[in-house]
Amino acid sequence: MADSGPDDPTLDRSEIGGSIRLVLLVALALVGAVVSLLLLGRDRADPWIIGLLTVLAVVGVFALFAYATGLLRFGVPDFRDELARRIVDSATDGVSIVDGLGRVLYANPRYCEIIGAASPQEARPVERLFTSDPDASEAVYRLAQGVREGKALTEEVRLAVPGHPVRWLKLAARPAGTNGRGAKAAVWTVSDLTRERERQETAFLELQHAIDYLDHAPAGFFSAAGGAIHYINATLVDWLGYDLAEFGPGGLTVADIVPGPAAALLTGMAPLPGGVRTEVLDLDLKRKNGQTLPVRIWHRVAYASDGTPGASRTLVVNRSREDNAADPARAAEVRFARFFHNSPIAIAEVDPEGQIVRANAMFARLFGGREGERRRLLDVVSETARALLEPAVTAAVRGQAPSSPVDIGLDRERSARFYFASVEDGGADREAAIVYVIETTEQRALEAQFAQSQKMQAVGQLAGGVAHDFNNVLTAIIGYSDLLLANARPTDPSFQDVMQIKQNANRAAGLVRQLLAFSRRQTLRPQVLNLGDVMSDLSMLLRRLLGETIKLEVKEERDLWPVKADLNQFEQVIVNLAVNARDAMPEGGTLSIRTANVSVEQAAQYAEAGLPAADHVLVEVADTGTGIPPAILDKIFEPFFSTKEVGKGTGLGLSTVYGIVKQTGGTLQVDSEVGKGSVFRVFLPRHVPESVELAPKAVEPEAPVKAADLTGRGTLLLVEDEEAVRAFAARALVSRGYQVLEAGSGIEALEVMGEHAGEVDLILSDVVMPEMDGPTLLKELRATHPDIKVIFMSGYAEEAFAKNLPEGADFGFLPKPFTLKQLIEAVKKSMGRSD
Repeated sequence: MADSGPDDPTLDRSEIGGSIRLVLLVALALVGAVVSLLLLGRDRADPWIIGLLTVLAVVGVFALFAYATGLLRFGVPDFRDELARRIVDSATDGVSIVDGLGRVLYANPRYCEIIGAASPQEARPVERLFTSDPDASEAVYRLAQGVREGKALTEEVRLAVPGHPVRWLKLAARPAGTNGRGAKAAVWTVSDLTRERERQETAFLELQHAIDYLDHAPAGFFSAAGGAIHYINATLVDWLGYDLAEFGPGGLTVADIVPGPAAALLTGMAPLPGGVRTEVLDLDLKRKNGQTLPVRIWHRVAYASDGTPGASRTLVVNRSREDNAADPARAAEVRFARFFHNSPIAIAEVDPEGQIVRANAMFARLFGGREGERRRLLDVVSETARALLEPAVTAAVRGQAPSSPVDIGLDRERSARFYFASVEDGGADREAAIVYVIETTEQRALEAQFAQSQKMQAVGQLAGGVAHDFNNVLTAIIGYSDLLLANARPTDPSFQDVMQIKQNANRAAGLVRQLLAFSRRQTLRPQVLNLGDVMSDLSMLLRRLLGETIKLEVKEERDLWPVKADLNQFEQVIVNLAVNARDAMPEGGTLSIRTANVSVEQAAQYAEAGLPAADHVLVEVADTGTGIPPAILDKIFEPFFSTKEVGKGTGLGLSTVYGIVKQTGGTLQVDSEVGKGSVFRVFLPRHVPESVELAPKAVEPEAPVKAADLTGRGTLLLVEDEEAVRAFAARALVSRGYQVLEAGSGIEALEVMGEHAGEVDLILSDVVMPEMDGPTLLKELRATHPDIKVIFMSGYAEEAFAKNLPEGADFGFLPKPFTLKQLIEAVKKSMGRSD
C-alpha cells in the first residue's frame, strides 16, 4: 500500500502504548533527586549519587537484555502484526473494520475493488453502500443489528443496477471487540459470488434442457428404487395416460404400471455386489384406463459393494400395434412376450447343464431371481426337494423328459408341481428343456382340509350307526329294568341289582348321546342367546370345576350379537373345553375365556380355519397348559382318542364339542404350541331375525303335582324292527290298558292297517327300518288316513329325518333310549285324553 498521512483510514488508529504522565513523573523525580543532593552538600551526597547511578545502570543493563531478547523494542513494528496485515491485504474477500461511529479503520485492497473505491481513503462502510437498493438495505440493517447484539451473521444479496450487469454479493459481519477507549468495532466481509451464481444458472439451464430433451424423447424413461418411481419422463406418462403430477413423492409405484407378477421382473433382481446388471424384457405396462401397452424395457441397476441396489435406469420402447404394423415378426414377438409373461404358470428354459436360460414373470414371482443369472434349477428349491427333482431334470435335458409331473415341497409352507418337456434344437441359447411349475400350496391345503373333513364325516357316520344300534339295545335294557322295578319292592333282594342295571344303562346312554353329538345326529332345541349372559351364568360353575390352582379370566365384549343355539349343548361345549384345559394344566395356570364380535371384514383373519365371510360371534378358550403336539393335532376331535391315562377320560369330550359346534352351523379352530398352551376358537353365526321374535321364556320351576294317571284306552300300532324293543313297548302299553298291534317293518304295518282299517288310533313307528323306513310309511298312510296320529321313535335327531317328511307333517317324537314312563307319557299326550 502507498504511504498515507495521519488521517489515512487504512492505518491502524489504535492508541500508542505507554503514558506521558508517567514520563513527566519520572523526569520530575530525577530533577527532585538532583536538587536534593545539591542541598545535602558534596560530602554527604556522594553515597546517594553513587547509589542513584547504580540503580540507573542496573535499569539500563536490564533494558539492553530485554531489547536483545526481543522483549523490548524501540520504534520497530511487530512482525506478527505485519504478517497478519499482509494476509488480510492479499485475501480474496473484501475486509473492512468499522468503529462504532461508522468510520472505516481498515480496508483491504479487495474491499476497495469490490465497492469501486479508487483509493483506500475513499472507502466507505458497508452500511452506506446500498442505500438505493431496498432488499440490500434490509439485509445490511439485519447484519448491523446483529453486530450490536453481539452476533455474527451472513446475508446474500442480489444487486440489479440499471445499465450494469447483475451482481451477487455475500455480506458477513461480526463484532471485533473494543479499543482502549471502549468504542465498539465490527469486521465486515464482502464476497463477490457473481461468477459462481452465473455458473450455477448455466448448469441449471443445461439441466433444464437435458430434462426437456429427456421428457420429450421418442422413448419412455423412468427411475425407481425400492419399488417406488422417483422419476418418469413426459413421453412415458403420456403413453400411460397419467398426469405427471401423480408421479411426485409418494406417487405411483412399479406395481402400479407393471401388472401382475411381471413387477417381480423389475423389483426382484438378484443382487450383484459392486456390479451393474442390465436386462432386456418384453412385457405389458398397464395404462390408467386399464388397457395394456406392449413395450420393450432396458432395465439397468447398479449395486453397492454390500449388494444394496441403487436407483434403476429404465428405458422403455413402445411396441404397440401401430408401431408393429409394418413388421410382422416384431408383432409376433410382442404376442409371444405377452403370452409368456402373463401366463399363470411359471415357465423356465434350462440348458444342458440345468441352468436357467430364461424365465417368465410368474417364475420370478415364485422363486425370485432373474433370467440371465445362470442359476441352476435345482438351486431354487430346498435341499430336501433336490433329491426328488434332480432325476427329472437330468432326464429332461437329455431328451427323455418324464411323462408324469413331480410334486415337491418348496419350503415348509409352499409346494409345487413340476412338468418337463425336452427341446431338440435349443438354438443359440442352448435350451435343452422347458420346465412348467404350478404352485399347489392352496390345493394341498384344500386337499388336507377335505381329507380331514371326509375322515371326520366317515367316523361320524360310523359313530352314528353304532349309537343307533346301542340305543335300541339300551332301550330294551332300560325298559325291562323299569318293568322289573314296577313289580318289585325296595325290600326285595333283587331291587338294588335292577337299579344298578338301570343306572349303568343310563350312563351308557350318556356316552351314546356324546357319539350322536359328534355325528351331528342329536336333537337340538335352538333358541336366541346372548353369549355374554350365558358366560356370566357359567362363571361360577367353571370356577368350581377348575379348582383353586387355576385362575379363570372372563373377558366379555360389549354389545355382542345374538346367536341361535341350544343352550344346554352350548354350555356343554364350554364346560368340555374348560375341563380339557384344566387337565392340561396339572400344576396350575390361567384359563382365559373371551367373547367378541367378528365382522365380515375381520373374518378374513381366520380364513385358514375355513370361516365363511359372514358376521360371527367368537368364543375363545385359551389355557397356559402343556399344549398339543403337532403330530396329534389332527386327531383330537376323533371319538375315543385321548392322551390321558386309562380311566381318566372317555375320549369323547372334544368330539362332542366338534359335533355340537358343527351341528349348530359354527366353525371350530385350534392353535397350540407345546409348552405354551392351546387356544380353541368357537365361531357361531350371527343370528338376524327375519321377523320380531319374542325372547324365550325362562324355564319355570316345576310345581309339585299329584301322581298322574298313565293308564289309557285305544288301539295302537307299534312298528319296530328290533324285536326286544318292540316286545318291551308292547308289554308296557298293554299293562296300561292299551290294545297293541305289532309290525316288524313298514310293509307289514301297511298290511296290519289294511286288516284293521278304522281301528288304529295311534302309530308308534321306528325311523330306520328295512324295506320301508318311518317317513315313507307316514307318506303312504297319510294318503288313506290323513288324520292318523304318528309318534316316531329314533336314536337319531329329529332333524335328521324331518326333511324327508311332507311339508307341514304333524308328528310326535320320542328319542331313544326311553324309559317306560316316557313312553306312556308320550302316548298319553298324543292320544289327547286320559281315561
